[in-house]
Amino acid sequence: MFSTKAQTFIAAALAGTLLLGGCGGAESPPPPGPPPVTVSAPLVQDLVDWDEYVGRFEAIQSVEVRPRATGYLQGIHFRDGAFVRAGELLFTIDPRQAQAALAQAVAQLAQAEATLVNARTELARSQTLAASRAASQEEVESRQATVRTGVAQVAAAQANVRARRLDLGFTNVYAPIGGRISERRIDVGNSVTADQTILTTIVSVDPIHFVFQGSEALLLKYQRDGSGVRSGTPVRVKLSDENDYAHSGTLDFIDNALDAGAGTIRARAIINNPGGFLKPGMFGSLRLEASRPYPALLVPDTAVQADAARQIVLVVGKDNTVAAKPVQTGALRGDLRVIQSGITREDRVIIGGGQRARPGQKVTPQPGKIQQGQAPAAAAPTNGDLPSGTALPAGNR
Repeated sequence: MFSTKAQTFIAAALAGTLLLGGCGGAESPPPPGPPPVTVSAPLVQDLVDWDEYVGRFEAIQSVEVRPRATGYLQGIHFRDGAFVRAGELLFTIDPRQAQAALAQAVAQLAQAEATLVNARTELARSQTLAASRAASQEEVESRQATVRTGVAQVAAAQANVRARRLDLGFTNVYAPIGGRISERRIDVGNSVTADQTILTTIVSVDPIHFVFQGSEALLLKYQRDGSGVRSGTPVRVKLSDENDYAHSGTLDFIDNALDAGAGTIRARAIINNPGGFLKPGMFGSLRLEASRPYPALLVPDTAVQADAARQIVLVVGKDNTVAAKPVQTGALRGDLRVIQSGITREDRVIIGGGQRARPGQKVTPQPGKIQQGQAPAAAAPTNGDLPSGTALPAGNR
């Protein structure tokens, strides 16, 4: 048993414990403050819109090499697939028949010249006799006619000699243009026919054309907005296995009429091709500069949210209240999205912590900064042309 003094101390201790326990249960946690978010003004940058097309490379010059003389092929003077220069000897046709025809023409010319010399001698004799009244004037006129006939025969013989020399020259087949030659299509010993037999083909290499089709809608857009799409407009091309538009060139032709069936217009660009890496027939994707440089607003693509059928961006007002602004978006530039309308360059866009913010809610804004990311490669279009909107910095054109 405890003494009276001990019992009094235990009772006091129990009462203090109960009192402390009751006080602790009565306290409530402090209310949470506005959630923190990171905000920044949109990044302003001069951009250029590029339209995208799919097309094919074509040689600027393409020639089917045909003989201009008939005969048997005697020699081949090139290596299949090699580069050839304009005027380089490619084939030789047996020249003996042409040489014989030329020799005959030369002999006919000599005969005509000898006849003319004789006619002139006879004319001079007749003129002398006529002066002494030993020959009639009719004889002189006849001799003059013979001389004129001889002159014409000499001219005809000279023309025949030139023709036969051309025929002899045509037994050598030269490259009409410089470029890459294909394989030979006929071997030595075979007969070839003038202007019919295809011996090989040659295509020019550098530069090269890129041909594509544009829609009527885009043509009308270019003409109405004054974007300056015309001959000389910069373009870039990439191949099917490339990520970057590494091949630069300029637009050099737009057709004068649309294809009534397809509703498209044919256009062509000229691309530098040093070394001949690009081959006729290759497919590629072309970017056409479709606007003049203009200031554009960019925000992180993660800051753009989908709200039913529209897209919104969350902004923080002056009273730190969140508001949702519908926006019209443009192309993706790296990890940044072009905003065509809906916000201004003074708006404070939520670029971090947006999952904690709701429209109409108070937040604690913290300053951030939008950084320009690395632009990914554009997806290859599949329908020949895509709507305008692929934006690139004006300085990267």
